[in-house]
Amino acid sequence: MLTPSTEIEVADLIRDHASRKAPLHIRGGGSRAGFGNPAAADSTLSSAALSGIVEYNPAEMVITARAGTPVAEIEAALAENGQAMAFEPMDHRGAMGTSGTPTIGGLFAVNSSGPRRFTAGAARDHLLGVRFVNGAGEVVKAGGKVMKNVTGLDLVKLLAGSHGTLGFLTEVTFKVLPVPKTATTIVLSGLEDEQAMKALAAALSLSVEVSGAAHLPESVRGRFIGGKLPEGAATVMRLEGLEASVAVRAEKLMAAISGMGPVSRLDADETKALWAEIRDVTPYADGTARPLWRLSMAPSQAWKLVAGLRLRAGIDAYYDWQGGLVWMRMEADPEAEVLRHGIRTLGGGHATLLRAAPQVRAEVASFEPQTPAVALLSGRVRAKLDPHGIFNPGLMA
Repeated sequence: MLTPSTEIEVADLIRDHASRKAPLHIRGGGSRAGFGNPAAADSTLSSAALSGIVEYNPAEMVITARAGTPVAEIEAALAENGQAMAFEPMDHRGAMGTSGTPTIGGLFAVNSSGPRRFTAGAARDHLLGVRFVNGAGEVVKAGGKVMKNVTGLDLVKLLAGSHGTLGFLTEVTFKVLPVPKTATTIVLSGLEDEQAMKALAAALSLSVEVSGAAHLPESVRGRFIGGKLPEGAATVMRLEGLEASVAVRAEKLMAAISGMGPVSRLDADETKALWAEIRDVTPYADGTARPLWRLSMAPSQAWKLVAGLRLRAGIDAYYDWQGGLVWMRMEADPEAEVLRHGIRTLGGGHATLLRAAPQVRAEVASFEPQTPAVALLSGRVRAKLDPHGIFNPGLMA
């Protein structure tokens, strides 16, 4: 394990490995260890020692931190000023069965985004600037501290979600937002998946500013907030903001959906706990290596895929992002070919294998296979930023 404490040390180590064409496994705090295809590298380069908040101006709602800074440290500093990361990054440790420390660089490297994704955007949408070392050992700075500064903005977006295959992040600058004063969750009970998707679509068409929209089938409903959700599948919709505004919007939403089934309401504390568990895939943080998929599809099509798979395989699933994000746990075989064929048949999307046993990872591509044209373009980008192919070789393709 190589743990440089300065950017200069990082550059020196990468130049040395590049000169020998010696591959490196890139990692942050290890909280997502095992994710992706097995990387063909004997040495690991970690950002864990590159830690600390460089600059934080609450009035400007912008923070700069070294890549290895623990996410908990960032969250604590933001909380002191009533601010937070609006994209609600997932804590992968429960689902992945790891015990590492989530880092801010790792968060952006995987573009981690939670339930507020469909309204607030993904992690990459909040990233303003980065510093990283490319595969030739050169330090690169891209972006700035305000959205108006578009210099290198595309490169910033490119690094987010690249899983350490394009560069080694050393520093990130991103925007933050005030924490909503209060929140509530409206629960519509007893709907089947298809009905739930229609209900969520109707709720989002109203002027009530829903910031969370998920459907929890009966198979998982009891595993959220200690089984406190009402009986029957739970279709849940979150409202956030000033207390008076939330109260008015909640009444409007409840009146609009009251004819669809039993309606109830969660308080602020229950709401916070519920959406954290939805974000962190708590029902499937079961300590096993049973295959866990993250599917992204059109909300109107995802439930059809789940319904079809239930007829031929042992699966458990629930929906986030108005039904556009499906978390699916398989009881045995990952059924990768069937699942991905179904996605293509229903209009396209992405299936990412988040968790699986080592022997499964050796046989199943973790990321959605690219089309030939996209693969060619991706290869050219990697060749420019990592000319010797030393960063996480094989992890994404």
